[in-house]
Amino acid sequence: MFRIVLTIAILATAAPAWAELPVAITYLRLEVDRPPVLSNLDPVPEDLGIAGAEIAIADTQTTGSFLGHSYSLTLASIPPGGELTTAAREALKTSRLILIDADPATILSVADLPEAQGALLFNVSSGAENLRSGDCRANLLHTIPEDAARTDALMQVLQRKQWQTTVLVTGSHPADQAFAEALRRSATKFGITIAAEKDWTFDTDLRESTMDEIPRFTEGFPDHDVILVADETDDFGRYIEHNAWLPRPVAGSDGMVPTAWAPVIESWGAVQLQNRFEDHALRPMRGLDYAAWAAIRAIGEAVTRTGSSDPATLRAFLLNPDFQMDGFKGRGLSFRAWNGQLRQPIAVVNSRALVTLAPVEGFLHQRNEMDTLGLDEPESACTAFKGAP
Repeated sequence: MFRIVLTIAILATAAPAWAELPVAITYLRLEVDRPPVLSNLDPVPEDLGIAGAEIAIADTQTTGSFLGHSYSLTLASIPPGGELTTAAREALKTSRLILIDADPATILSVADLPEAQGALLFNVSSGAENLRSGDCRANLLHTIPEDAARTDALMQVLQRKQWQTTVLVTGSHPADQAFAEALRRSATKFGITIAAEKDWTFDTDLRESTMDEIPRFTEGFPDHDVILVADETDDFGRYIEHNAWLPRPVAGSDGMVPTAWAPVIESWGAVQLQNRFEDHALRPMRGLDYAAWAAIRAIGEAVTRTGSSDPATLRAFLLNPDFQMDGFKGRGLSFRAWNGQLRQPIAVVNSRALVTLAPVEGFLHQRNEMDTLGLDEPESACTAFKGAP
């Protein structure tokens, strides 16, 4: 069972008959039961990701209307524990362009459907490395940054600031563990030392005792420059800053955070996108919103340039080395031809300002400096894109 949340159809006006081209896009979401957290100050929006797709459809149709292209967006949201593959099979009957908001295993189950062969899918939610490496699929592109790109960006910043000794606090949820592992790999890659680690094991309400409990929890750490926090479920990280035994900056899932998008990005025309999004969703844009926006904008750019909605034609255009699109980040965005990951600068931000956009100046690459973030071609075990049409 699944439920259709909304269908948006924005039709071209005054389009010449010979250029009429329908472009049907589906957003598939597997809802999740989110674990309870210590604070409810930042609830997860019900339309997270979806709102980004909606604003992108409106943006894309602005150009499409002049060319006779009509874009439609169908949103299908499946309750926790439901079968996303059932909804995917139904969607693939009418749409060959699919955005997937789900966990890695579910994303792969959709990509492997017989009905999905020949379709073009976009992962807009999972930063898991395996999707860009040994478990990559030729029909699956990624507009959400991989976890390693985010942690590499953070380590570049720490290296540039010469904050080279860190300690790590990790939450108990799978997403926390995965992010901690990405932090460890990136620290090794960029010569940052993680001098000690602790697991977050508190199961009590810390809102009234942080000044007592957090100093005791962090007192035993050796001297360090930064406290790394792996708290992707947004549970405890906010309580560590300003309460640790040593007065040190916090980075990772809280404090100084590497992310695809944040409300503090204002340059390169980003304010225009921020304002359009807030007018539509009545909230700030988040990373998953940006990933969904980027996927549909990439589709729109490919349709505009090729005059086609055929998935194979669009895929070939997007993976062409000459493809670039504007992403309001000061550099052109492009897809890696070896695993389908969208190259994009990573914003390193605090709650009120942009610290910098990575890659940080001085970290060089023989082909593209953005390939210093995440899995470079020699590091990826992806073979599905080699020789794929």
